[in-house]
Amino acid sequence: MVYAFVRSKTNVLDQDSPWAKAALAKLRRGIGKTPGENPEIWEITLGDLPKQLTFKGKDDNYKPTAAEWAIHTALTLYALHRQGKSASMSAAGNSLGAAARKLKSPDGNNEQSLKRRFDAVTTAKDLPELAHHARGLVQLFKAAEPPVTLDYPRFAADLYRYQFTDARDQVRLRWGQDFWASARDSAEKTENGQG
Repeated sequence: MVYAFVRSKTNVLDQDSPWAKAALAKLRRGIGKTPGENPEIWEITLGDLPKQLTFKGKDDNYKPTAAEWAIHTALTLYALHRQGKSASMSAAGNSLGAAARKLKSPDGNNEQSLKRRFDAVTTAKDLPELAHHARGLVQLFKAAEPPVTLDYPRFAADLYRYQFTDARDQVRLRWGQDFWASARDSAEKTENGQG
């Protein structure tokens, strides 16, 4: 459900309309804040949110749900990524690891610094820390020529799962596999006499 919700929101945000441009600007102001902290983005991050993804508990213990955190984080980072861009910065199949891999220079000059940034994201103890480090990667995606896209609906679904201890390592593993895929693929080609 998180995936479908974020996909529908990014589709709306990708429209060339005054509302979408204003919404992206508002979302950028929500970066680094908690899901309930900025009322001007609630229409975007909470509007039409399925009831199953919202809070179900006692009023005295109200906190954003895992889904609300994931959606808020993905959409605010998407707005940062889209800033100054006319095309969508979301592309199906481009996980966080795959997108980060695309930042590697052909000569490998930036691999260690990129790995440090990527590792900071994947070893984050909680979602706010992950979001902080992911912001730096998103800025690199945006600055790359051509810009590197990210599958934001998938990223949101991964962020949702990351918040559950039993799923966190699965998310990290998939991101790591995608990040190191080019090295693995090159090694396989060399072994098969194709390199």
